[in-house]
Amino acid sequence: MAISRRHFFYGSLLTGAVPAAGFGSVPSLKFMGYKSPNEKLNFAAIGSGGQGASNLGAAAPTENIVALCDVDDRRAASTFKRFPDAAKYRDFRQMLDKEGKNIDAVIVATPDHMHATAAMWCMERQKHVYVQKPLVRTIWEARQLRAAATKYGVATQMGNQGYSNEGTRQCAEIIWNGDIGAVTEVHAWSDRPLWPQGLTEIPKEDPIPPTLDWDLWLGIADMRPFTAGGQAEPDRWGGFFYQPFNWRGFYDFGCGALGDMACHILGAPNMALHLSKRKIVGVECIKKEGVSSFMFPKTSVIRYDFAPYGDMPALKIFWYDGLKENPKIEGVPDGEWIGDPPSVMRQAGPGAPGGPGGPGGGRGQGGPGGFGGQTGFEFRSPGRVYNQEQFDAMRAPDAKLRFPTPDGSVFIGDKGMLTTGTYGDVTRLLPVDKMKDYKMPAPLLTRSPGHMRDFIRACKGGDPACSNFDVASPFVEWMLLGVIALRHEGKLEYDPDKMRITNNTEANKLLKPTFRKGWEFHSVKL
Repeated sequence: MAISRRHFFYGSLLTGAVPAAGFGSVPSLKFMGYKSPNEKLNFAAIGSGGQGASNLGAAAPTENIVALCDVDDRRAASTFKRFPDAAKYRDFRQMLDKEGKNIDAVIVATPDHMHATAAMWCMERQKHVYVQKPLVRTIWEARQLRAAATKYGVATQMGNQGYSNEGTRQCAEIIWNGDIGAVTEVHAWSDRPLWPQGLTEIPKEDPIPPTLDWDLWLGIADMRPFTAGGQAEPDRWGGFFYQPFNWRGFYDFGCGALGDMACHILGAPNMALHLSKRKIVGVECIKKEGVSSFMFPKTSVIRYDFAPYGDMPALKIFWYDGLKENPKIEGVPDGEWIGDPPSVMRQAGPGAPGGPGGPGGGRGQGGPGGFGGQTGFEFRSPGRVYNQEQFDAMRAPDAKLRFPTPDGSVFIGDKGMLTTGTYGDVTRLLPVDKMKDYKMPAPLLTRSPGHMRDFIRACKGGDPACSNFDVASPFVEWMLLGVIALRHEGKLEYDPDKMRITNNTEANKLLKPTFRKGWEFHSVKL
């Protein structure tokens, strides 16, 4: 009866919500032949420190790590030590030439500006690719990777782990069930950037550290002097002026806070409200502070306007970044926790998890005090889910709470509201008292075994991964319009059929990157 009611409420919208071949239609191993799920894949990584190390950690328990590439020996040192038998390289082109016959799949976890080039080199050689969010830096590159995945018949996945989480699917199913009515507005926010943005001067040139290949790090970007910003040691949020982490704030290398967190926080809205299938009416940065000629602003608010889709009405999405606290959203009752909820600080001995010196069940913590549901070895999957007992414990008069950084989203419908956390975590109705007698709708969407496991299964001939490039590319396309809007005044109007911003010639130039000589890749006909 519940399924009939959902079909009645949204009609044909649920048709295709669960594709016959999973979340996409790109066949796995078109050229390479079927590989038994019991056989191990040989993984390589381009970008082996930082997020690359985390992704390798998710693959290593079941697969082989055979080759590692990083332009920064210092950044990758711990990963190199962890996998002593893997071949080591600085230049991924050399790695693919020399180790290609022994590689099945590649993790790409470089700065954003190098994602497309590295992934394309891999796919041309029939390597499956797991590419970190936000997939690419420009819309043209997003379309190129999608076309290449189809042409070369490889398995793909974007590294937005929340797309595999239980709460993301619960969010979609609650909305499709009609439990908050027709959604007309979504608010999503982040505390990012945690790195510098809005700077107006570039420090003087410094000597290039011997552990870094600056030319390879720049890749497709124009050559410029290296600078450490006068720092002898890395700062708290990633080190020197550009690298290994602060690149996110620069137009030439990253996509700002949107690029870092929107593929996570806007994942649930994208899935639940079919945003990739809608026409974008307009995108506009309606507020920004700390403007720079070469960096993203310190804080911003962006508005996306989407046309109706099927039985779903027109939709406004507001994105806020640089926040110190959760935004005030009209209609949300005072005192309600939105986005990532707090957790009860666990009582434990010194140094124990949750005790003095421990993380205390904050974001990503399962078990007592947190929102359990984390299983297996993989970061963020299946994520934390709503638990009434834990919410009751948090609302006890003597509860000592640990509050997370402000990240999450709120959906506003004509019959109610719901909120979810950074990675689709702890999805719940608002006010939360509605959850006491609420029963989650019967599942419609297939559940993920974990984001990396989902990708590995696709590589071995299983269904396409949930954020494969057929899914990720259209998602990233509309998100990246907001990145362009940050650099221009007024509303941008976009024609997806022509891949063109129709009302701003200068903004239109940002749809495609420029390539430094020697770093171009073979484009695929779109």
